[in-house]
Amino acid sequence: MTPAALYPTTPLVSELSAPVLAVDAMGGDHAPGVIIAGLDIAAARHPKAIFHVFGDAALIEPLVRKSRRLVGRVVICPTTEVIADDFKPTAALRLRDASMRRAIDAVAAGDAAGIISAGNTGAMLALAKIVIKTMAGIDRPAMAAIAPSAKGDVVMLDLGANMVCDARNLLEFAVMGEMFARTVLGLPRPTLGLLNVGSEEMKGDETLKRTAEALRASPIGPQFHGFVEGHDIAAGTVDVVITDGFTGNVALKTGEGALRLVGELLKRVFTASIAARLAYILAKPGLNRLREWLDPRRYNGAVLLGLNGVVVKSHGGTDAEGFAHAVDVAMDMIDNRFNERIKDGLRQHADREALVAEPAAPSAMPSAPIASAR
Repeated sequence: MTPAALYPTTPLVSELSAPVLAVDAMGGDHAPGVIIAGLDIAAARHPKAIFHVFGDAALIEPLVRKSRRLVGRVVICPTTEVIADDFKPTAALRLRDASMRRAIDAVAAGDAAGIISAGNTGAMLALAKIVIKTMAGIDRPAMAAIAPSAKGDVVMLDLGANMVCDARNLLEFAVMGEMFARTVLGLPRPTLGLLNVGSEEMKGDETLKRTAEALRASPIGPQFHGFVEGHDIAAGTVDVVITDGFTGNVALKTGEGALRLVGELLKRVFTASIAARLAYILAKPGLNRLREWLDPRRYNGAVLLGLNGVVVKSHGGTDAEGFAHAVDVAMDMIDNRFNERIKDGLRQHADREALVAEPAAPSAMPSAPIASAR
C-alpha cells in the first residue's frame, strides 16, 4: 500500500477541523527514529492533533506502522532532500524539496498551523523569516525559550535571532514574551525584566534606558520589574527576561554549561570513595528530584515568535521525551491561538513607536551675550 492509502488525506483533516502540526522528520541527530517516537508520546497528550510528517517515506512509514496512536493521525509527505547541520542558510534556501523547507511551506500555505524541527537552526530561522514572514506590526521575530529558576520556569528572549536590537525591538519582545508566558506557563500577569549590567536606573546604554521608559508607559507597565542582572535569571526574580539576541544567547549557553558542570561535580563527589557512594544512596531520592527539576528535556523547544505561524525549534540531540515536550509547546500555542493573542496585544501597544522615539534634538537658539566678570 502507498502512504496515501494508509493515512488520512489533507481534505479529511480539514473536514475534522483538527489542529495540524507540520513535522520535519529528517532534522536532528537521531532522525527519523526519535522524531516519530516523540510524536507517539505527544499523540497521547494531544488526542485531536494531526501530524503532517515530511521526509523519506521509506524510513518514516515503518516507524509509524509500529505506533497504534499514530496510525490514522499522520499524513506522510515524501521529500527527497535533507538540510544538513553544516549547511549555511544560503545553501538551505536552494533546497526546495528538503523536509524542513516543505514543512515550512505547509505553514505558509495554511495547510498547517505550526512547524517543529530538530534540524539546522540557522537554516530554520532564515527559511521561517523568508517563507512564513513576519507578522504585521512586528519589526523582527525573536527566539524564546523556557529555563529553570529557583521560583519556577522563566521565559527568555531573544536567544540569537537578532544580534543587535533597538528600543522598538525590545519593546516588541516584551509584548510577545509576556503573552508567551501567559500561554505556555499559564501565568495571568507575568512579571518582566530587562537584562542589564546592573539593576540601578542609571546603568546601561541609551537603548536600554529608552526601552525601560517605554515599558513603564505601556499597558504592561505595572508588570515591569525594571532592570535585572544575570544572576536574576536563575533566581527567578521575574517571569520574563528581555534582551538582545547576542546577550541572550551568551546567557543561555552559560547557564547550560553551569548545569552540566554541577552535574559533573556531583558525579565526582559521589564516586570519590566508598563513603561517598553510601552517602549517594541516602541522598538519592533528593537527587532524583533535582534531576527532574533540571532535566533539559523539560525545557526543549525554542519558539520563534512574531511570525505568521507557530515555529518551534527542538534541540538536535534530544531524545523522544524531549521532542515530545517541544511538540507540547507547539500544540499549546496552536490550541491557545497564540498568534491571534499577540495581534490583540500589539493593538494595545499601537503607540509603541512614539514611546521609543529618539528624543528630539534641541532647536538652535540665538546665543545670549556673555556677561563679563567683574
